[in-house]
This record gives sequence, structure tokens and C-alpha cells, in this order.
Amino acid sequence: MEEMTSKVKAKRIPYGMMNFVAIREDDCYYVDKTRFIEKVEEANKYFFFIRPRRFGKSLTLSMLHHYYDINAADKFERLYGDLYIGQHPTPNHNKYLIIYLNFAVINADLGNYRSSMDAHCNTRFNSFCDRYAKLLPEGVREEMNKKDGCVEQLDYLYEECYKAGLKIYLFIDEYDHFTNHILSDATRLDEYKGETHGTGYLRTFFDTIKSGTYSSIERVFVTGVSPVTLDDLTSGFNIGTNYSLAYGFNEMVGFTEQEVRQMLSYYASVHEFHHTVDELIEIMKPYYDNYCFAEEAYGETTMYNSNMVLSFLYKYIDNRCRIPGRMLDENIRVDYNKLRMLIRKDKEFAHDASLIQTLVSKGFVTGELKEGFPAEDIAKEDNFVSLLYYFGLVTIGGLHRGSPRFVIPNEVVREQIYTYLLDNYHDNHLHSDSYRLGQLEEDMAYDGSFKPFFQYIADSIYTYSSQRDRQKGEAFVHGYTLALTSQCRFYRPISELDNQGGYADIFLCPHCEIFTDMEHSYIIELKYLKSHSTDDQVARAVREAQAQVCRYADTVKVNEHIGHTRLHKVYVVYKGVEMVACEEVQEG
Repeated sequence: MEEMTSKVKAKRIPYGMMNFVAIREDDCYYVDKTRFIEKVEEANKYFFFIRPRRFGKSLTLSMLHHYYDINAADKFERLYGDLYIGQHPTPNHNKYLIIYLNFAVINADLGNYRSSMDAHCNTRFNSFCDRYAKLLPEGVREEMNKKDGCVEQLDYLYEECYKAGLKIYLFIDEYDHFTNHILSDATRLDEYKGETHGTGYLRTFFDTIKSGTYSSIERVFVTGVSPVTLDDLTSGFNIGTNYSLAYGFNEMVGFTEQEVRQMLSYYASVHEFHHTVDELIEIMKPYYDNYCFAEEAYGETTMYNSNMVLSFLYKYIDNRCRIPGRMLDENIRVDYNKLRMLIRKDKEFAHDASLIQTLVSKGFVTGELKEGFPAEDIAKEDNFVSLLYYFGLVTIGGLHRGSPRFVIPNEVVREQIYTYLLDNYHDNHLHSDSYRLGQLEEDMAYDGSFKPFFQYIADSIYTYSSQRDRQKGEAFVHGYTLALTSQCRFYRPISELDNQGGYADIFLCPHCEIFTDMEHSYIIELKYLKSHSTDDQVARAVREAQAQVCRYADTVKVNEHIGHTRLHKVYVVYKGVEMVACEEVQEG
């Protein structure tokens, strides 16, 4: 990063860094999560932990790895001395031999999976033998390499360590990489079962870990993003405990707002910030905050996505302390593409069947949060909601009629959800011209010309729905409108819920901090009537829409965010799939 004018040399921002030692030795800013070491030690010795991608799981494993590594005892003070655990060390620090496996590097294609898994494990096992050669019996490395495959090699290693009186701490990162890859193709479910059930290779590997816990494998820590493999492997490793939904570990990865504020305050002290910490929090919060990982924690602390926060801060400072033009970390798009096929389990895309379309149009979905479920049951509604939750695409949002309520956590995720919807519409021949839309969006922002934009949406809905009757309905009209407005670079659409639980108003909140010369902002009241509604019913809907959009325009939220722009109060009314009104409420 280009050096900024600063008061003192600033700590490096550890964006994209997962190696705890590198972060500490390169003088990076580190959010101290070492207080959770005590909690992990007090928990079951065989620890499963699921979190969304890019939330800091790998860094957590790296921090634990070096804390417990017997060969890192001479580095303890340098790495941990000024952290919580350095002031409150546990008796077990630097007492274990460490085996660290990262299944993300394994080729997940079924044709190459076993050989790739064997190759990765063999590399890690050889490194293990080299690192601890002074502690292990002579000749262990050579004998281990004579064994056929990772199952036999692991079995040999833990038995030799047991004979020598040594204890192993086994870490496995992204244990479900294989599952998430295979399940993206539903036709391969039987092949997947072959690897995770009965005498399948992955199942046998976890059986071997279980056997090792009766020998020298004293602790195991496993991370991933999906609970699917966990359930399929349960009887293969039924001594593990899933702490993903535990209240005590809600804050172990990700950042609390207090942690974000402390970080911003530090960097504000060494750089010439153009915004206060409160102003930056107000900008960041809608995009990166609002994850809740335990039902009991709802209403208390919410978590920021740590990767997104670090990305924003890096770009903000690199941009001479100005707000980045894009709030979305482009790496998130890569993650979205990895998840997209798995999400397509929700492929019954009629307006009354698609759970994701319901989530967008209604604002929430309900269901039971499951700790795990077998792959063949992934499409069942409760399981699919849980899958979205573990991926970080929905989060806990309270209760609705006695059932857990799940909502989209923030604007970054909302953009991914809307992109998913648009991709599905596109795959079903509902295309949008991005260049044409870009021109219409620019006209809205700078000329106050909104009708062509909403007419474009209405024409698309009418044409498409005439061909695809199964797509007709309120959820489709609202969902498509929200999805397209979310793509507009000049605005952040904020949707409010009406008393019936559906979306009513859309506030196109202007990005004034980015587009300082834009002139217009909008509130849209979107009404939907069935195709057989009468003229009187349409007229009544228009009057209601006019009143509602005016009420919302007078709220503090709107007045705080329109900046110097002129606010337009617009009502849009659909009768079936035909837009019958698109007008601005006139003043006076």
C-alpha cells in the first residue's frame, strides 16, 4: 500500500492474512481473540466450528496452532506476551505436537479426490516428522512413508506418538470443501455418499481420527462452512461437539462493533482521517454488520465480517482517507460463485415456491435452525434455511409467531442475494441490458428522470410474465424490482416492511459521499394488486400509496441521508404484471 502522510508509522492492515505468526512479526494490527483459548480448553476436546467464508476461521486456527505447538515455546512471549492469553496463560500452552490439515487445497473432483487427499496429508505428515524429529522415535518418517495412503499413515503416526508418550493436537481447516464441491452437482449425490458413508474414504479417515483419540490424538479442532458433511460423518466421528451455535463462541471470529471502533480509532491517530469514527461506523455498519451466530445472543452483540472491514479500511486509507467507490470486496463475488450452484437446490422458482424469492419479497423467512443434516435432505425447507444461515446469507432476526426469524444481514449479502435472483431470472430468459440500465440510472441521479427506469422494469416484467405464467405474482414483481434497483451504483436501496410483513417503501438512499455532484434521491411506494382488481380498487391503492410515501418521506432516517439531493416521492402500482401508475406526489 502506498505510504500515506501520517503522524507515526502505522501498523500494517492484515487484509487477506491468515498466518498468525506473520501478523505478529510483521507488526500488523491484531484484534485480540486469545481470550477464547480458555473457553476452547474448557469445551469438549473434539471441537467442530462452522462459520461463513472470510470470517477469520483460518487465522483462529493459526493462532491456536502456535499457542499449543511444543516447538514454538521459545516464541511464546514474542507472539502472545502483550495479548490476553499472554497475561493469563493456560497450563497446556506449547504442550502438543501439531498436525495441521487444510482440505481446501485438496482437488475435490471425485476422480482425483483420494490421490489428492493422500498427497496433501503425506506432505503434512512428512513435515510433522521433520518438525518433531528430536521427539519422535528414530525411523518414524521412513516407516510412515511405506504405509499406503493417509488413513494408514495417520494410524501409524498416532500409534508411534502414543508409544513415545507424546500428545497430538489435530487441526482440520475447511473439512467440508469436498462436500460443497460435489453437492454443486446434484447428479453426483450417490458418488458423494460413497465417500462419506460405509467404507468410503473420507468416512474411513474420520474413523481413524476417532480411533486416534483413544491413543495420542488428545484434541481436535475442525472448521468449515457447511453442516452437511458433519451430519454424514457423525457415526464416523461421533465424539465431536458442534459449537457453531453456542452463545459462548458467538464472538470468537468476526469483529464486534467495539473492536471495529478501537481499530478505527487507532488508524485515525496515525493517519489524517477525513471522517470521524462515528461517521465511518455509520457508513460501514449497513454493509458489514448484523451477523448473529447464537439465538441467545440476538439483541445483544452483532458481528461484523472481519474480512470486509479490513478490506474497507485498506481501501479507505489507500484512497487518501476517502470513502471507496465500491463497498463490496470483490473477493466476496468469488465466494458467491462458489456457493451459487449449491443454492440452486432452491430451483423450484415459481413465486410461491422459491424460498429466496420469499426472503426478498417478504423480508424474512422462518424455520428451525439445524446443527446438521444429511446431503440428501439439503432441499428440505428447514435444512435449506439452515444452509443459508451457515453460509452467512441469512442471520437470526428474532422470532415470528414462535419460530426463529431469518433476515438478510446486510447490504453486501443483499447484493449477493439479488444477484442470485437476477441470475435465475436471466437463466429463465428474463434479460436486462446493463448498458441501457446504467444510462437510465444516471438520468435518475442527475436529471430527476425516474419514469423510464421503472418503465424498463415494468416492460421486462410484463413481457417475461406473459411467457412464464408461473412467475406471476407479488413476490416476483417486488423481488425483480428490488433486485434491479440494488444494481444501481448511485443508490443503496433500503426497504421497509409494512404491517402485513411485505416490503412497502423503497428508499433509494443516495451515495452522496461517493457521487458528490448527484442531485436526486427517491422514495418509492410499490403497490401490487391482483389482475382482476377493479378500477376503484386501483384508485384506492393509489391514494394509499400517496399517503404512505409522504409519511415515510418525513422520517428522520430519510432526512438524515438525502444530503443535498432533492427527494422525489414516487408511487408505483401494479395490476397483475402491468404497471398502471408511476407518478410523483406533487407538493402543495
